[in-house]
Amino acid sequence: MDVKIEESWKEQLKDEFGKDYFEKLTGFVREEYHTKKIFPPAKLIFNAFDHTPFDKVKVVILGQDPYHNDGQAHGLSFSVPDGIPAPPSLVNIFKEINRDLGIPVARSGNLTRWADQGVLLLNATLTVEAHKAGSHQKKGWESFTDAAIHKLAENRGNLVFILWGSYAQKKAAFIDPSKHLILRSVHPSPLSAHNGFFGNNHFSEANKYLASKGIAPIEW
Repeated sequence: MDVKIEESWKEQLKDEFGKDYFEKLTGFVREEYHTKKIFPPAKLIFNAFDHTPFDKVKVVILGQDPYHNDGQAHGLSFSVPDGIPAPPSLVNIFKEINRDLGIPVARSGNLTRWADQGVLLLNATLTVEAHKAGSHQKKGWESFTDAAIHKLAENRGNLVFILWGSYAQKKAAFIDPSKHLILRSVHPSPLSAHNGFFGNNHFSEANKYLASKGIAPIEW
């Protein structure tokens, strides 16, 4: 099966494309796009991979689901295109960056600038039906994105995995903490941000770790 995904990721994930679950997933997703309103636009499903090739990854920020309202999802976790108001979790992310690093709150919620520096903004599920949160969960995407995390954890070193919320933190089970830095806290959602997201210092901690390994830090 020919999957339109960045070449280094295509090589790393080639074994997945022939598996039964991926065949079923592809059929399901194709049918959904033909019959319903699905986000993100089909050409942006693999946007996170396309902006952040395998060997360029420095930091992984895991989300769960794409945004499900009009115009928000563009294939990067937590990010929205220019001109779209930042959703509440992203507002809180920018507040913590401001508190942690003194960087002014960004005017745009478009995080492509992070992705192009090596921040893999990966959702566990890569598609969603409009206005139906979680509608494409447990259809196979999680197996695919878990495979991507496995490949990074095994074949790269000195990465920073940022895991916000209990769902993302489960992924720590297959990341070796002697090879990588794992940063955990509650989710930046307004429901939980005041219980440990604000003040987690993840952005400065990530940069400190990268610098200690001789890797250029991220301009958050």
